[in-house]
Amino acid sequence: MLLLRLLTWDVKDTLLQLRLPVGECYSAAARSWGLEVSPRAMEAAFHQAHRERSQRFPNYGRAQGMGCEEWWLGLVHDTFRRCGLAQEVDAGLLGTLAEQLYRDYSRAESWEPLPGALETLRQLQEAGLPMAAVSNFDRRLAELLHNCGLRGHFSWVLNAEEAGFAKPDPRIFLEALRLSGADPGLAAHVGDDYEHDYRAARQAGMHAFLLAGTGTPPAGVPRGHLLESLSQLPSRIGRA
Repeated sequence: MLLLRLLTWDVKDTLLQLRLPVGECYSAAARSWGLEVSPRAMEAAFHQAHRERSQRFPNYGRAQGMGCEEWWLGLVHDTFRRCGLAQEVDAGLLGTLAEQLYRDYSRAESWEPLPGALETLRQLQEAGLPMAAVSNFDRRLAELLHNCGLRGHFSWVLNAEEAGFAKPDPRIFLEALRLSGADPGLAAHVGDDYEHDYRAARQAGMHAFLLAGTGTPPAGVPRGHLLESLSQLPSRIGRA
């Protein structure tokens, strides 16, 4: 059993997942205002716009003084433009749509916990293990966790926008260690992404667990570091 003084968690697709694909949510929002666009087209446009905007304005445009709300509102505009709607829609209506979608993704109705997430958090909290959330989400992270009933499990929350570093940059984990005062050898991170969670945390000197499900695991990850489900985690760790 690995003894720890700190366990950090990724959030999206580790503890929480979207109830519906982004394309379906965006398409439904557009339809509510009389605009027709297929979920598939919206999904493709969103991911293209997200990649481009992340490259131009990394970490929610922090270096450009942008902030997450302006960043996301711009992303919605880019997504609709790629679907050929931006020029057909009144600017005021598109702005209203963008603000609606920005608010929706902070609400519990847009998310659901992964299987075993709530019970695993409860068990580890009852065992007295300090936990924190470390995520590439923006500054709405604490609000989202609160709305989804998860905030009380964490001693503190660190999001990429406020940290100034986003995974896979290991400096976000170094900041987490600084905030906690924990030695990296007594800290571990849980996440679903090999590069952003598992590898980056280990580069910071931490232990790491990769939520890999039942699929083919990445080469070089020891079996003891892999989780088919979150329910396997409590038996592998304890409080130092």
